[in-house]
Amino acid sequence: MSGLYVHIPWCVRKCPYCDFNSHALNRALPEADYVDALLADFARERERMPFDIASVYFGGGTPSLLPARGFARLLDAFELSDGVEVTMEANPGTVETAGAMKDYAAAGIGRISLGAQSFHDGNLKRLGRIHTAEETRRAAAAITRAGFDEFNIDLMFGLPEQTAAAAIADLECAIALEPTHISWYELTIEPNTAFAIHPPPLPALDEKADISEAGQAVLELQGFGRYEVSAYAQPGSAARHNMNYWTFGDYSGIGAGAHGKLTLPTGIVRTNKAKQPGRYLEDQSPEDTPVEAKDLPLEYMMNALRLVRGTDEAAYPERTGLPIETISGEIARLRAEGLMRQDRIGLTDFGFSHLDTVVARFF
Repeated sequence: MSGLYVHIPWCVRKCPYCDFNSHALNRALPEADYVDALLADFARERERMPFDIASVYFGGGTPSLLPARGFARLLDAFELSDGVEVTMEANPGTVETAGAMKDYAAAGIGRISLGAQSFHDGNLKRLGRIHTAEETRRAAAAITRAGFDEFNIDLMFGLPEQTAAAAIADLECAIALEPTHISWYELTIEPNTAFAIHPPPLPALDEKADISEAGQAVLELQGFGRYEVSAYAQPGSAARHNMNYWTFGDYSGIGAGAHGKLTLPTGIVRTNKAKQPGRYLEDQSPEDTPVEAKDLPLEYMMNALRLVRGTDEAAYPERTGLPIETISGEIARLRAEGLMRQDRIGLTDFGFSHLDTVVARFF
């Protein structure tokens, strides 16, 4: 069992921090043509999927620009089993009404991930977002009225000139909307973005560390357990699709710029599709890149070590095809230094605070 990622590449406006494959929509969305291309892409991928689909994730871009009928066509063709987790990312500026959300639920979407990012209108403007804090609240209310069982809020901290008090106030606003899951992550400046060209004034590293520690305490007090670096969930509400990524599971990717990871008879491959929507509409052929054995330890550990609990040692040979001895020496050294737990492949609190440094040890 594993996952299917579906990329919807358009958005109303490109945010200055965004390095995803997203394209500002300057004309009518080519709904029918794009869904046709996705279906053709899926048919080809389905032939080589070595698994049943356990989760589907519609990401972007802004998937909520696609009408519910488009999702209905796709999900009907996927022929999913009962209990499959189906998630759609949504922009608060595009899904304010309960009617629209009920249409998505009727199409087969079961979980909404709402891109709030902040509840301060000034910050939202600096981040290039198209919505206001009030629109986020209305969208959250619409999601609740539509009856979704699972509801995630995406929220950032470490925003330009943001104080610790403002970051925690944002978090408290998100919690008040009663989501079952909160993705709370630090704004980072990625290459080839507008923020990389014109960097905004961000809080100092020690300030961001203090915000992270204070926010974690607030979340845990409200019943949100941290299970990954930036993921907090109420009991039973961890994101299955993302858990598959972090445990180095297989997944297929369809859509413009979509990536996948498959374990084939010939070995593990990374897959990708044409990034430009126009080119993708013409050709959905995958480009496969084999993952060399020497790179597998790093690929595995850079995902598994993001999990608070880590993974069982038996999972490493199961997911990579390599013996545990390929990493046992480094694991022993990390344990001796107090960075890694003794009972499994996972970090101590001390190790978790030095995650990037630990992962670099597996290069």
